[in-house]
Amino acid sequence: MTKRLDSQEMTLLRLRLGRTHLEQRLGMEADFERRVFGGLARNFFHLENWYSVHGFIRGCLRLAGLHGRGRRNARRIRVIRNEVTIPHLPSAFDGFTLLHLSDLHLDMSPDLPAALNAAVSGLEYDLCVLTGDFRARTFGPWKPALAALAQVVPQLTAPAFGILGNHDTVRMVPGLEALGIRMLLNEAVTIEREGQTIWLAGVDDPHYYRADNLEKALDAVPEGQVTVLLAHSPELYRQATYAGCDLYLCGHTHGGQICLPGGIALMRNAAAPYRLCNGPWRYDKLQGYTSRGCGVSVVDVRLNCPPEVTLHTLRAQ
Repeated sequence: MTKRLDSQEMTLLRLRLGRTHLEQRLGMEADFERRVFGGLARNFFHLENWYSVHGFIRGCLRLAGLHGRGRRNARRIRVIRNEVTIPHLPSAFDGFTLLHLSDLHLDMSPDLPAALNAAVSGLEYDLCVLTGDFRARTFGPWKPALAALAQVVPQLTAPAFGILGNHDTVRMVPGLEALGIRMLLNEAVTIEREGQTIWLAGVDDPHYYRADNLEKALDAVPEGQVTVLLAHSPELYRQATYAGCDLYLCGHTHGGQICLPGGIALMRNAAAPYRLCNGPWRYDKLQGYTSRGCGVSVVDVRLNCPPEVTLHTLRAQ
């Protein structure tokens, strides 16, 4: 089990998150570390926690002659461009671009930060959002993930906001914010441009720990304001729709990571319709985008499912 926080760390986190959120999150982390089945997650089975199968998957890929190619694929991160039309978008935000990074898992392999740096270098955007899963494992040390992320942060050329994923511990929050990433833990902030405003909201992990509180996150957002929601997985699509969000950015699924030709995922690890688990989607009035992620989990390979960083450009019409 991950070491306990000392009193100073507990005090800082309690001030940052509030007593109830902190104690609930730490309690759930202690209960569900390494669990393969069950827990509070919306899915019953958690492949990422079944560590005995990781070697088996690697062995199968080597026998099939796909392991080396899969590892090379995982380091060829593509830049995907996505335009989102929001009719009531304030005019000052027409053309506003968000760089979306998800499922970094940067401590999975020492060369992954360099691959991500190469992908984001030279990109132009107004805001960076990171939708969780900074760490490779769901338990144990988290400082290697922060050290790897510290290699990437200097390449980010705009303010950065993030949320926690199901691989992340709440203990990472002070370190993430020390790197300059403003974490949104069931919170919302205003983004201002030329005297006009939109809202950026973020919830804690809705998949494994179910620590999300959308009501709290949106409580300060005035009715009718353009709202971009960050959530680790697409599983809150109904709640976000009826809460009046305009754009839902998430990841978690990796797009399947190891897919059949044509990008057909062999496994879906989110309790959401298949069409919501990769790329752009719409549910009623809500527009969403589920990133394939820029990292890897379980094994550091990708097949028929390239990693990505995404540039979302907002348009008024």
